[in-house]
Amino acid sequence: MSDALIRTEEDIIQGFLEPLARGFAGAFGLRDDCAVLAPEPGQELVLKTDAIAEGVHFFANDAAADIAWKALAVNISDLAAKGARPLAYLLALAFPQPPQKAWLAQFADGLRIAQDQFGCQLIGGDTDRRPGPMAINITAIGSVPIGQMVRRGMAKPGDQLFVTGTLGDAALGLALRRDASVAKRWQLTAEQVAHAQSRYLRPVPRLALTPALRAYASAAMDLSDGLVKDCGRMCAASGVGARIRASDLPVSAAVSRVVSAEAMWLEKVLAGGDDYELLIAVPPIKVRAFLAATQGLDVPTTAIGEVTAGQALLVEGPNGEPVSLPRTGYDHF
Repeated sequence: MSDALIRTEEDIIQGFLEPLARGFAGAFGLRDDCAVLAPEPGQELVLKTDAIAEGVHFFANDAAADIAWKALAVNISDLAAKGARPLAYLLALAFPQPPQKAWLAQFADGLRIAQDQFGCQLIGGDTDRRPGPMAINITAIGSVPIGQMVRRGMAKPGDQLFVTGTLGDAALGLALRRDASVAKRWQLTAEQVAHAQSRYLRPVPRLALTPALRAYASAAMDLSDGLVKDCGRMCAASGVGARIRASDLPVSAAVSRVVSAEAMWLEKVLAGGDDYELLIAVPPIKVRAFLAATQGLDVPTTAIGEVTAGQALLVEGPNGEPVSLPRTGYDHF
């Protein structure tokens, strides 16, 4: 495809984005100002909006398809934490300069692959040009049975805390993106490097767990800014505290190697951010059923602590002593 620049907004919408809306009647071929979406009987809508920006969430030289995937995935991850099934999304693109057609084709292809995997479609949005780095804003729309959305603010003392997948991979992937030479210092294999970079570039929303969350979780949220920071948010919303056992945190072989080489990297596991795993609180009486429901899924879940009375959030180090963190997670401000 030619690298000619896009000249009009209509070129972007009808030339590259309209195919992503085909088959969704309420999108009207992206030729109207609004879309129409009606929930199925017995369902209610769950809405989430999140943005990613160049220089903050992705690098200017990242592949367009990876940028597109991440933009959609970080929103769908929040829907997964709510126990919601993705339906559709709105997309707003802000370009500092006219994009090239080849870049847009790759971006649209990344969105197509992501939406096919997540089970949703583009139904509308906006494009514009403004000073500053490129920004991509997505509003994701999902559905849950009425009254069954899993909230972050319903955890109770005694609930067991679980996380999905492994933690710290995205932080490692970011470190490798910034300085590839650290792979040699940490003696990482090519496969470990590829794994970490993939976890940073293409997080995978844990949608397979949504039925189990609705059935057994008292509270849940996705981990975008770091385990400790996001756990603190769950605790604040629920009016509780928590105890996290650092020795029980699930990590990949790559992150385990790095932590062994540099103990300070435990902080990245606890507070690195960009994991997009799920933090789940489960009442003790439902733990066995929750584990049974998730056992056959290709998404491991690991018990890492429990919800406590009071307001304190304690992280116990491998030696049982409290861990003091200079920062608990990422903060835009």
